[in-house]
Amino acid sequence: MEYCLTTAALCKQYKHDKALHNLSMHVPKGSIYGFVGKNGAGKTTLIRLICGLQKETSGEYALYGVKSTDKAITRARRRIGAIVESPSVYPDLTATENLKIQYRVLGMPSCEGIGELLQLVGLADTGRKKVRNFSLGMRQRLGIAVALAGSPDFLILDEPINGLDPQGIIEIRELILRLNQERQMTVLISSHMLGELSKLATHYGFIDKGAIVREISAQELEMMCKKCIRIEVDNAGALARTLHEMQVEYHMLSETEAEIFAQLGVTELALLLAKEHCNILSYKEQNESLESYYVNLVGGGVYE
Repeated sequence: MEYCLTTAALCKQYKHDKALHNLSMHVPKGSIYGFVGKNGAGKTTLIRLICGLQKETSGEYALYGVKSTDKAITRARRRIGAIVESPSVYPDLTATENLKIQYRVLGMPSCEGIGELLQLVGLADTGRKKVRNFSLGMRQRLGIAVALAGSPDFLILDEPINGLDPQGIIEIRELILRLNQERQMTVLISSHMLGELSKLATHYGFIDKGAIVREISAQELEMMCKKCIRIEVDNAGALARTLHEMQVEYHMLSETEAEIFAQLGVTELALLLAKEHCNILSYKEQNESLESYYVNLVGGGVYE
């Protein structure tokens, strides 16, 4: 398999804090790679390293086979377009003016592709409207246009749908899919919105405490995800006690909901819960979600 990005024992340390620790990952060419981890797990640090914004402490990475220690890495980075943390745009300029500046920064001799880029991201009709008057979704799409100005074939997006309303999320999702499917662009997405990520990603990398704990394709994940029962009750404590006594695997989702990873008859469970004065409000069989898989893999907590 051909890879856009590989890392080998990559480390980044800030004084006594290890942001990345022997991180090894592989982003296949042509994939949409979902990069998932808790707050502080090291996702943004990795992105900043491969974009050349920071220097690794030890280990190495390679872009299209060019190692980070090779002088040619600067040229390889030109194949990357990235939004790191938030779009870099000028609020007092129009979308067209922002792109013209980016073209000049990249040393591109002509601005002839700007109209096509704006059409691609759905901003062709913004005219002389200043970016400060754009919606958050429009700004995000302009940021992607700026990242695409140099015709990269590897796009890196750090939380691209964070804070967007449902319509903005749909627009960004459709744009990413179009870039991947029509332009064969590899996309690495760092996101905490796992439900939305599951609609896009072809591969996943799960990071915890600065290291990759698992890489898996969406197809493999679908096959591995356990079937589970999603149950809602009016007494979570009673449910937890009952399931513990039954020695079945379960995960509490909230004060009233849980996922049970076992084949249980609803009648049997209802009778046991009734003894604990607990009523079943809903009961549904389903496949394990990406969120549940992640929680079971690295444990609970807040993720970026």
